[in-house]
Amino acid sequence: MRKLVYYVAVSLDGRIAGPGGEYDFFPAGDERQAAAYSAWTGALYPETVPTAHRAAAGLDGAPGRRFDTVVMGLGTYRPALDAGITRPYAHLRQYVVSGTLTPDVDPAVTVVPGDPLGLVRALKREAGTGLDIWLCGGGKLAGALLPEIDELVLKSYPVVAGAGIPAFDGTFAPTAFDVAERTAFPNGVTLTRLTRR
Repeated sequence: MRKLVYYVAVSLDGRIAGPGGEYDFFPAGDERQAAAYSAWTGALYPETVPTAHRAAAGLDGAPGRRFDTVVMGLGTYRPALDAGITRPYAHLRQYVVSGTLTPDVDPAVTVVPGDPLGLVRALKREAGTGLDIWLCGGGKLAGALLPEIDELVLKSYPVVAGAGIPAFDGTFAPTAFDVAERTAFPNGVTLTRLTRR
């Protein structure tokens, strides 16, 4: 069965974005450090690079390595939409969970007005692809999907946000995960992959 993987950047205080959806406060380090980090994560998770940046990253036409589907909330989708980009991950099947977004935003984007658990359970049962489902964000959606998250890949940045959108915004539901691997980068970022216990 396919896995749901929550791959997300997070601050030291567990925020994936600022109060207004900001994400530009995550420090990248100097140019050399940022390039090394981007190359490493791009090689490991190439599908997570937005379509508009894939050519510059040398990933244009690269085959899927880990994911063939992305699921996100409206808050995660909104920055692309505001920039006039209706399919930020055109190389993946794209699902946006939103009760307010019109379903005709783009023929390549499936808007799901409710029941994210039902959506993910159906996607997990699909056969034939061998690739997993990327939960891109946001916090409320991750909180709702916690029962179905099989793996976490947390890019922990050395910054405290102080306020903002938490990585998980849901009910109190302690859920144990085990550290499968951890990699530290010269720019201070730590990438930790965890699997559900």
